[in-house]
Amino acid sequence: MADLAGKFPAVWQPATIVSNDTDAQAKYQSIQSQIPNIQPKGTQPASLGGDFSGFTPTYPSSDPDCWWTYDQCTTPKLAGLPPDLTAVPEPNTLGYGFDDGPNCSHNAFYDYLTQNDQKATMFYIGSNVMNWPLEAQRALADGHEICVHTWSHRYMTALTNDEVFAEFYYTMKAIKMIVGVTPTCWRPPMGDVDDRVRAIAHALGLRTIIWTYDSNDWREGTADITATDIDANYEALIARAQNGTFSTEGVIMLTHELNNFTMSEAMKFYDQLKAAFKYIVPMGVATNQTQPYVETGYSLPSFDQCMANITVPVYISNTTTVSGGASPTAGSAGATGSGSNSSGGATSSSAKGAAQKASFDGLGMLAAGATFIGVALKLLA
Repeated sequence: MADLAGKFPAVWQPATIVSNDTDAQAKYQSIQSQIPNIQPKGTQPASLGGDFSGFTPTYPSSDPDCWWTYDQCTTPKLAGLPPDLTAVPEPNTLGYGFDDGPNCSHNAFYDYLTQNDQKATMFYIGSNVMNWPLEAQRALADGHEICVHTWSHRYMTALTNDEVFAEFYYTMKAIKMIVGVTPTCWRPPMGDVDDRVRAIAHALGLRTIIWTYDSNDWREGTADITATDIDANYEALIARAQNGTFSTEGVIMLTHELNNFTMSEAMKFYDQLKAAFKYIVPMGVATNQTQPYVETGYSLPSFDQCMANITVPVYISNTTTVSGGASPTAGSAGATGSGSNSSGGATSSSAKGAAQKASFDGLGMLAAGATFIGVALKLLA
């Protein structure tokens, strides 16, 4: 990894376009016309950590920028931008995913998911991908969906245009070089997004995913938040699923691959979630995003294929194909349905909108050479 250091921003620092990176510079210039004239929120460095106290008093109460942190706005006011994904269309379905990976200690957790034939959407931080490349490769080898969670996990609306671009671009590039695929989805850290950030993401081919319900698992051990509080958050969602709250539309729960507690909590409540929901599936499956990456050789099943338990071959490298991702995890609540809330046929993320996806053609060599290491991780626990 040392030879890549000069090709990427410093890990865990707000990203900027690397000097002499002509590809990044050209791509940034090509999307200038798609970036609205919306100023960054607040003043750095305080705003990078979410301190907007000097900014919000003068920000219009009409929320003209559709700023999630201000008013939880998820339907852009700028023409041409798709709404954020905040729930899944299928009833009694849990959109299952984890932020902040890859984590260097996640093998036991990923083993647990594999043992339960459970796939999820993993929102990966670029700096973590650089620090833990084999762990990043395992997600694809295990059949999980990979999305972007930015380079340095800062409040995105506080960043300048070129910083926002770099946070996306270099995370996508790192995932391409190390894992071998280019994501088409992202989640804003802390949910912080506005129409300027959405526009840059959209120009790079990234759809914005938020959540319906926050487990707040990351807060355990902060202030007065205890493990019991997080247990109660899980239990509240389970109770809502049991009482029919999600009978017409599914839910996305915000959970994290952050540390031992958050991963252990996910395992602790998995059986109860499985009993409360009919289906637990990745975001891409729940929304029929059958082509989750720019590369066309990798497929996810549609929701109907998932319900029918049809196995879809998935591409890992130029030399390896495995089966994965198709079998849903059905709970005791039942496993019948017609997929009527979403398209019965498979749809591709490339069919939605006119965004030009970022291409990293010619990269992925690290992934091709190390794929079998990633697959073998499943055998080492």
